[in-house]
Amino acid sequence: MLQNEKILARNNVKIIDCDGDGPVVLYAHGFGCNQNMWDRVTPAFKSTHKQVLFDYVGSGKSDITAFDAAKYSNLSGYAQDVLDICDALDLKSGVTFVGHSVSCSIGVLASIARPDLFSKLVLLGPNPCFVNHAPEYIGGFEKEDLEGLLALMEQNYIGWANYLAPVVSAKGEESVVTAELSDSFCSTDPTVAKVFARTTFFSDNRTDLSKVNVPCLILQHRTDTLAPLRVGEFVHTEIAGSTLKILDVLGHCAHMAEPQLFIEAMHDFVGA
Repeated sequence: MLQNEKILARNNVKIIDCDGDGPVVLYAHGFGCNQNMWDRVTPAFKSTHKQVLFDYVGSGKSDITAFDAAKYSNLSGYAQDVLDICDALDLKSGVTFVGHSVSCSIGVLASIARPDLFSKLVLLGPNPCFVNHAPEYIGGFEKEDLEGLLALMEQNYIGWANYLAPVVSAKGEESVVTAELSDSFCSTDPTVAKVFARTTFFSDNRTDLSKVNVPCLILQHRTDTLAPLRVGEFVHTEIAGSTLKILDVLGHCAHMAEPQLFIEAMHDFVGA
C-alpha cells in the first residue's frame, strides 16, 4: 500500500464531492467522537464544497494499530495527522478547517505549522485549557476534578461514558444526542480513550492562540459546562481579527443538537 493510501486508511478518510470544483472543508471531531457527528451538517454544503471527514487514530473506524501513546500524548501528534491527511489528498491551500472542542486547539496548531494550507478556521466550543488558573483564567475545571474523572475511567469505563455523555450534551439521559455520544464513547478503545482524555483535558494551548494568522470564526455555546462563555471570549481576544458568535445553545454540541444554527453561522463565514 502506498504511503498516501496508508494515511487515508489510518484515519478512515471519507470525501463528499460537490457537483463542481468547490472549496475544501475539513471536519475534525472532538474527544470520544467520530466523523459521524457531522452527519447533520454535511448535507447543507454538498452542492458547494468538497468535504473531507476523518477519524482520529483510535476513534471511529480508524486503524487502531497505528495508535502510538507517546505521539498522541501531545496535541501536536493529532495536528500532524491533520497535515498528513491534507498532504495525502494533495491539498496545498484554501482549506477551511472546522473543529469541535479539542479539535479547535488541534486546528490552531495545524494552522500555525502550515498557515499557507488553511484559508479559514471554524472553531466550535474551543477551550485551550480546561484547567482553572485563577484568577487570570477560568477554564471550567479544577485539576483535582479532572483527575477524578480520569480515575473513574480507570475504574468503570462504561460508567464513565454514561456519566460524561449527558454532561457534554446537556440534553438529559434520554435524548438522541446523549445516546449518540454515549455510544461513541463506549465504542472507543479504553486504552486509547484514556490517553486522548488526558491529552485533551491537561493540554494548555493558550499561548498558541496569538500565533494564528488566518481568519477565524469562534462559535460559542451560550451555556456550556466544558467551554464556558468567558473561555470563548478569551479565545476571541487572543486571536487577532477573529469573529465571535454566541449560539443560543445549551450544551457542547451545537452541530448535533442545533445543526441549523451551526450551519447558518458557518455558511455566513465560509460562503457558498
